[in-house]
Amino acid sequence: MEQDSRKDTRMRTLKAGRIVYDRLSRVFDCTIRNASETGALLLVPSTTGIPSEFLLYMDSDHKRRPAEVIWRQDDRIGIRFTGPAETIV
Repeated sequence: MEQDSRKDTRMRTLKAGRIVYDRLSRVFDCTIRNASETGALLLVPSTTGIPSEFLLYMDSDHKRRPAEVIWRQDDRIGIRFTGPAETIV
């Protein structure tokens, strides 16, 4: 059986998000399926073209966080947050 190496327990969610990079000029829509203080699981149409580091905008919370990709698989990306959340006005 595979052991989960996450620091924090992930909470199930179904939130809209956006992967933003290249000086805020490129955007991919995504769905946040679970999240914790340290990371999240994102659903995307395809992982092709998504960089290894980006900002994750969480639409319902009006926040963004810097993140890095830990793993990719078809239409899913596991990320780790690399900095604190910032409120977007």
